[in-house]
Amino acid sequence: MVKKAGGPGLFQSVLAGLPEWAIFAAPNGERKMANHKSSIKRIRQTETRNERNRYQHKTTRNAVRDIRATTAKKEAEELLPKVSSMLDKLAKRNVIHKNKAANLKSSIQKHVAALK
Repeated sequence: MVKKAGGPGLFQSVLAGLPEWAIFAAPNGERKMANHKSSIKRIRQTETRNERNRYQHKTTRNAVRDIRATTAKKEAEELLPKVSSMLDKLAKRNVIHKNKAANLKSSIQKHVAALK
């Protein structure tokens, strides 16, 4: 039987030398290390995109909430094109489904039209 060089401490020492973003959690919960430069880059890109998508999605949800809470028609009419644009951008980038974006836009347009 061939004994492996190093031991459980070897993996920990390699992990200690890597940046935090190069280490990722596998589906079963254990922490793994990326083995290729391309996979390390992919992890970095995915993290950046997830952060951006989360921010834009939350900002859009807040804008939709604000326009629904608005009772002044003039203010709502000013917000409507901005919110519609935000929803379209999220749908274009597949952050939300295109039908959901369409349903939300329709809903807020009805709300604005019903205001006096």
